[in-house]
Amino acid sequence: GGTAVIRAMLRHALILAAAFAAGLAPAMTPALGQGDSRKPLPAKATQELPAELLALLEQKKMPKYSPIVVRLFKEEAELEVWKQDTTGRFQILKTYPICRWSGDLGPKLHEGDRQAPEGFYTVTPELMNPNSSFHLSINLGYPNRFDKANKRNGSFLMIHGDCWSSGCYAMTDEQISEIYALARDSLSGRPSFQVQAYPFRLTPANLARHRNSPNMAFWKMLKVGNDHF
Repeated sequence: GGTAVIRAMLRHALILAAAFAAGLAPAMTPALGQGDSRKPLPAKATQELPAELLALLEQKKMPKYSPIVVRLFKEEAELEVWKQDTTGRFQILKTYPICRWSGDLGPKLHEGDRQAPEGFYTVTPELMNPNSSFHLSINLGYPNRFDKANKRNGSFLMIHGDCWSSGCYAMTDEQISEIYALARDSLSGRPSFQVQAYPFRLTPANLARHRNSPNMAFWKMLKVGNDHF
């Protein structure tokens, strides 16, 4: 009956969420990692959060080293940082305008297609690049398991500074400094944090507007994870 259907849907949703959440990071040289101790880190990678942001954390009862989740929305050109508060719930901390993203709505498929990825990605400490030529950068860990299973490929897909993009999500240097510091602090004693990258806010109205897109089946899968969050 209905319960069995709901149970099957829930099981399907959980399998999907697990598949998306388990995005594996591509191998990168340890020298890029925040955790590499052979070389002193540049000041830009170790600087403290600005006073206003520290005050905001206090106001929202979010411990400095609590976990974060980053959510990206292409069409709205917004990056959200969500952070766990003292009750254990994730709440929105701050929304940043994305300075520039490249390509069109829809996932990244191939190296060189200039598309910014969509999906759920796992960022580990090795994917934090304090020595980036784009001020600071966070590698999304593209391709994840789902991308690989669908023969998608590409490398060095980032959230970075310098406001210039070729398949990345580019921020201003000031913004990436804050986002990088929030990510760095959340990785203190923690193996990873999640980045959720969406074509747009997955509202019924937006999905209806894009109903003829060939990406609709993929976006409906993303919606399962989005609604679960």
